[in-house]
Amino acid sequence: MIKSAAARCNLSVAGFLARAALAAARDLDRTSAEIADEREVITALFDSRRKLGWAGSNLNQAVKALNSGADAPQLEAAVAAVRRAADTAHEAATRLIEHHSS
Repeated sequence: MIKSAAARCNLSVAGFLARAALAAARDLDRTSAEIADEREVITALFDSRRKLGWAGSNLNQAVKALNSGADAPQLEAAVAAVRRAADTAHEAATRLIEHHSS
């Protein structure tokens, strides 16, 4: 789990652990559950960013096909994927904002 989280943050395992330890040391009043919840939200944001990139690429390909006069049967699926990824990003950002506001 730590290796996966470090990879998602583009950090070495040692760098990730150091970063996590420093974050915990800076805020001793937070519980590990709060920190874990925030980490889940941040992971969801990174995941939705990746999905938005993928879906946006597919959407661009569909629009390019339409502009050249070809059919784009994948257009609806691409638009739906963009919407799902955007909704996920919005929900995660909202949770993060609410967490920091409380």
